[in-house]
Amino acid sequence: GPFVAVNCGAFNEELLANELFGHEKGAFTGAVGKSGLLVAASGGTLFLDEVAELPLPAQVRLLRVMQDGLVQRVGGEQSITADVRIVAATHQDLRTMIRAGRFREDLWYRLAVFPIELPALRERVADVPALAAHFAQRAAAKLGLAACLPGDEDIRLLCGYDWPGNIRELSSVIERAAILGSGRRLEVAKALGVTAAPASTLRPPRAPPEPALPPPSPAFTTLDPQA
Repeated sequence: GPFVAVNCGAFNEELLANELFGHEKGAFTGAVGKSGLLVAASGGTLFLDEVAELPLPAQVRLLRVMQDGLVQRVGGEQSITADVRIVAATHQDLRTMIRAGRFREDLWYRLAVFPIELPALRERVADVPALAAHFAQRAAAKLGLAACLPGDEDIRLLCGYDWPGNIRELSSVIERAAILGSGRRLEVAKALGVTAAPASTLRPPRAPPEPALPPPSPAFTTLDPQA
């Protein structure tokens, strides 16, 4: 089915309600009728980026969609059925927002069917070399430069940096290093704004943690011990 994405922080409350739920013709001045993204994504997936930015009234309406599969347009009196999968993302701590009264707890329970927490880049430094090589090749293709991969000293510097901007910052640093090197090399130290430091001052890459395994569940249940 369709895949529809919307950034919840890109609209004010009224515009977001209009984008998500749509409106009936004549609902407000100039309204010509709009189905809304929830209906447009019916049979597929709606990706709500920055879901923590949803205003509380929109949270209430979204909760009804997730519970009953019914969408009510702005200015509408009848509900429309929408069979849509909701995928949401946020960089904020929704549990903290719930305690502060800024995010509905019942909506959190609806969204948190299968939460995936992405660790910060500084917590998975072992990924930096592969990511840096990927971004170097992408930067070379984008800028029309010869592809230069990061060397051992570059990797040491990259792995020693804390990456407050995570992967987006790594991508920008590698592209800046490619520009500074003019296709002859990657100027990683200049791109980071540091000078080469002794190896002892930089932490070594850490191995990624072992993935947590879910508890085993039986494939079936039977009352007959001999079955």
